[in-house]
Amino acid sequence: MDIRGQAALVTGASRGLGAALARVLAAAGARVVLVAREPAPLEEVAAQIRAAGGEAHALPGDVSDKRAAYAIAGAAAALVGPIDILIHNASNLGRLPMPLLGDTECEDFENVLATNLLGPFRITKALVGAMVLRGGGLVVHVSSDAAVAAYPRWGAYGVSKAALDHLARIWAAELSGTGVCFLTVDPGEMNTQMHRDAMPDADPSALRDPARVAARVLALLRACDLRESGDRLEVEVAA
Repeated sequence: MDIRGQAALVTGASRGLGAALARVLAAAGARVVLVAREPAPLEEVAAQIRAAGGEAHALPGDVSDKRAAYAIAGAAAALVGPIDILIHNASNLGRLPMPLLGDTECEDFENVLATNLLGPFRITKALVGAMVLRGGGLVVHVSSDAAVAAYPRWGAYGVSKAALDHLARIWAAELSGTGVCFLTVDPGEMNTQMHRDAMPDADPSALRDPARVAARVLALLRACDLRESGDRLEVEVAA
């Protein structure tokens, strides 16, 4: 895929991997809409991108809110035109410190699913029809190794990411032959605020730099034509 001139929407873009993905997409020539709940840090990232010569628009919004999810899709398309690249990066760990599954409140479980699964479903549903009509588009689900491995205390998050992986596969099966590609990427453990929230005792030097991960994800997106829609990719970053 040629990134230049593409309209991209990145959720969870105020920090960490989301911010890094917005930066590399804009540097590659995409017109990027950044979405996150907190306006100030979101606008700061967008302003940094614009200062570097890229096109970026801050769009505050909460993907877990059903009404906001559809509004986000419409506003993003109004800002940069029909969305070509949709990256579902926003994630919610749930209550901290993360409890055992048996101690997880139902409401906390629901909140995690609302952000990590229902938000991506709703925004994709709002945008994918136009992609099908145009005969092309790319939807990326940012996943985790917690989607495939059963880690104690990662219950709600792990379940949500496993479901997100399968959601991409079902979209891919149902829209086979339309030109719309669905990919899932597992970025590995990164030095982000989310990782610090989940594992405050982890050694930051042993974690991946989100900027390097984002650069590798960009390379994967550029080569998406070589992938099967529905593929799950583990991001490899050289030491």
